[in-house]
Amino acid sequence: MSGYRLDHGGDIDRDRPIRFRWEGRHYTGFVGDTLASALLASGVRMVGRSFKYHRPRGLIAAGLDEPNFIVQLGRGARTTPNLKAPYVELYEGLDAAPVNAWPSLRLDLLAVNELFKRFIPAAFYYKSFMWPNWGLFEPLIRKAAGLGTAPALADPDHYAQTSAHIDTLIVGGGIAGLAAAHHAATSGQSVMLVTGGRHWGGRLAGTSDMVEGKPARIWIKDVLRTLGAMPNVTLMTRTIATGHFDHGMVSLCERLTDHLPPTEGSGPRQRLWRVRAGELILATGAIERPLVFRGNDRPGVMLAGAARAYLHRHGVVAGEDVVVATTNDSAWYAAFDLAEAGAQIVGIVDVRAAPSPALIERAQRLGIALYLGMAPAEALGRRAVRAVRIGRISHSGRIEGATRTLRCDLLLMAGGWSPAVHLHSQAGGRLHFDRRLNGFVPEPAGGYRCIGGAAGDFARYSTLAAARGQTAEQRHGPIHATLWSISQNGAPDAQAWVDFQNDVTAGDIALAARENFRSVEHLKRYTTLGMASDQGKTSNVNGIGILGDLLGKPIEAIGTTKFRPPYDPTPFGVFAGHRVGDGLRPRRHLARHDWHVARGAALDEYGGWMRPAAYPQTGESEADAVHREVLAVRSGVGIFEASPLGKIEVKGPDAAAFLDRMYVNRISTLKPGRCRYAIMLGENGTVFDDGVVTRLADDHFLVGTTSGHAAAVTEAFREWLRCEWTTMRVLVEDVTACWAVANIAGPKARALFRALPTDIDASGDAFPHMTARIGHIGGAPARVARVSFTGELSYEIAVPWRRAGDLWDALVTAGAAHALTPFGVEALMTMRIEKGFLHVGADTDGTTLPQDIGFGEIMRKKTDDFVGRRSAHRPDGLRPDRRSLVGLETTDGNAAPLTIGAHILPAGTGQPRPSDGWVTSSAWSPTLGVPLALAMVERGQARMGETVPIWDLGNWREARITDLCRYDREGTRLDG
Repeated sequence: MSGYRLDHGGDIDRDRPIRFRWEGRHYTGFVGDTLASALLASGVRMVGRSFKYHRPRGLIAAGLDEPNFIVQLGRGARTTPNLKAPYVELYEGLDAAPVNAWPSLRLDLLAVNELFKRFIPAAFYYKSFMWPNWGLFEPLIRKAAGLGTAPALADPDHYAQTSAHIDTLIVGGGIAGLAAAHHAATSGQSVMLVTGGRHWGGRLAGTSDMVEGKPARIWIKDVLRTLGAMPNVTLMTRTIATGHFDHGMVSLCERLTDHLPPTEGSGPRQRLWRVRAGELILATGAIERPLVFRGNDRPGVMLAGAARAYLHRHGVVAGEDVVVATTNDSAWYAAFDLAEAGAQIVGIVDVRAAPSPALIERAQRLGIALYLGMAPAEALGRRAVRAVRIGRISHSGRIEGATRTLRCDLLLMAGGWSPAVHLHSQAGGRLHFDRRLNGFVPEPAGGYRCIGGAAGDFARYSTLAAARGQTAEQRHGPIHATLWSISQNGAPDAQAWVDFQNDVTAGDIALAARENFRSVEHLKRYTTLGMASDQGKTSNVNGIGILGDLLGKPIEAIGTTKFRPPYDPTPFGVFAGHRVGDGLRPRRHLARHDWHVARGAALDEYGGWMRPAAYPQTGESEADAVHREVLAVRSGVGIFEASPLGKIEVKGPDAAAFLDRMYVNRISTLKPGRCRYAIMLGENGTVFDDGVVTRLADDHFLVGTTSGHAAAVTEAFREWLRCEWTTMRVLVEDVTACWAVANIAGPKARALFRALPTDIDASGDAFPHMTARIGHIGGAPARVARVSFTGELSYEIAVPWRRAGDLWDALVTAGAAHALTPFGVEALMTMRIEKGFLHVGADTDGTTLPQDIGFGEIMRKKTDDFVGRRSAHRPDGLRPDRRSLVGLETTDGNAAPLTIGAHILPAGTGQPRPSDGWVTSSAWSPTLGVPLALAMVERGQARMGETVPIWDLGNWREARITDLCRYDREGTRLDG
């Protein structure tokens, strides 16, 4: 296609040139150009390669229906794949590249695929690669999938979201949408009018077609001027309605800075709108269908409406020697406009034998040759169209008799128009097939209405009347001839392309029909018809029509596929909005965060909190730091910030009875000042959470939870009180962030605690293990519990969050005499593995029942009901071969800890087979000098002492099943 730019016309600024790069070469366009229009004006003909056969492809359309000109924009973190070039606005420095071509667009080595076309027909992957092993071929097929390349770096842009409630939302900025907006706005309604591109007026933008006695471009400007001056009107360009959902909600994606260079764009890149309107008007227009004939995919074959759009919007003539092939009137006007712009119209080929006399007369005045009752048989050329063979067409779509060749560099095709019914269908709207239009049109639906081309109405009088809420006789316009495909021998042609991007031909559809894939949904998935990035906007109706002809059924009996949102590919970022990073899951900091950072803590996220994993010293690895910290706690005293541990206050006359219902353990028998470890189940009987419950008073409890589960446990408590036990007098409050907690652990912990300025007696008799005391430390109110997750004498000291610094400084100062060592989460986890303590979420999963972790006897002794009790006693929960939590000690002499997730296999197994369980926690034990692990093992409690093989990341290991506790089994160290 030898496209060129006119020196006049188009909505571009010729005084403002823009330099950009395409495939590494520099080109020049103008402000107002798109990437597609600028390259078309520069004479670029081949712009892409098809997905399957890598055939050369050229520009076909002028909107979101473009299937061929798909590009990768930008580089690095801001690269964006699979953009449609007609919607990529030029900006200075734009850098675009083709997709699906290697090493270059002109020399694509994978074009060799076409030589093997007979071996890779539609759905070949369902019928091939069965021998010798599918796994040999799968990586290659998966690597070949897709078009562009997703960015490997995090998206540096940010996105916005907002909502709107208005009287009238109008989707579509053509004359129907503009007229509807004007009518609603002058009635006093609040109006939002959106259009996908930067141009208003739709297909008539920039043309001299008459609208209510004015040239279309003048009429459009006048209406826009009026609407722009009205305060109750919001005009939104570069905004695509992506979805139509329940209760009339419409999602809009507004492109805010995509048309600007990355260095100039400030603020959000895109904005997602959720709009609810009293009245929704869909003026989304219609999509032009290609003709299906041999060679119709060659560069230089274009939709007639697209050529007209590039002429009037951008001042670009798409070719010099033009042949127009059509089934309807619309392409004639494209031919007339191009002829008046200076192009040589070689001929108009119309399948109709008797089109409008007025059209014939105008064509003859312009000296255009007419070929009526004829159709294109084949587009000729290699990398671009050079000529077209035409011949007489029968009613069945067969070329009859001799053909003749017309030389051209641009072949325009027009196979009819399909109303853009996507938003209508997404909302559940029904369609019927209009024989006059030869397209699916929407049936009336409640809550919204379709007008103009979207309703199958292409007559301006009735379109404008409908836009203004008036009743007028609908004038569809001229009859469109029915022609789904053109062949030379009567059979669907394997070189006649239906889906250009996915390389689906009329022959592929015939193959699917022969293999009995007769449902349109089966056809779609078997051939990939309509599954490309354009979602079949230009191909679906032709494909359905061809299938109907093959099956001998009317097209309305075939039906359409389901239209799903989004209407056009939309960045994930705009759906996330501000909910990324800290906006999605804020990272919470400890009360003494700055102190930990100053001490060189290696911070990591645990349950949403940034906590020290360890405190590596100079030249020390993190593993070495953990080793040192464990030994320091075991031999002296360590300090650990436990502020993230969940703290929920439960208070009221019925608090004890309530907690009895929520926990497996009986809480009501707990005395004030005592603590009890307890587990909580979900309704399905599986372990939900665990923690230490402290009774502060007869009607007052402090419930401990895991660090990341405080909010979930609080919500569960409140839900049961709100929905089931509404008469219980209980108050629940999450106070996790109200109290900062320092945990001191080790043999010297009591000595350190006694050095604090406190009124709490720390002696073993006055303050034994699993008790709590309330008092003061340094004048601050304090709650202190003798609980331990390390297996050592421990004091868990809680003070108001704002007094955390005072407590911490007092402990560090007093601890200097005892070689106080800060330790992190990894050291804590290592010590709890040595002690065999459960960690919910690590040692449990969504199938773990209380009897699997040693709570079976406690559950049996509790006769009262509690949440999850009945579910835990289902037959599956009583199986003797259930997995239970046990310890593992390696026996193979390998000092490396087992990998979490490694599978335990039955003894004597030499080959992989269904596993008996898996490793849930694992660490090297600095205290014992051996690797230790916890595991869920089938019948684990009955297999103590058994040596089992373990499949660990491709290696065989051996370990012995042991008790959970491998350190201080008598518990003497807990009491100091």
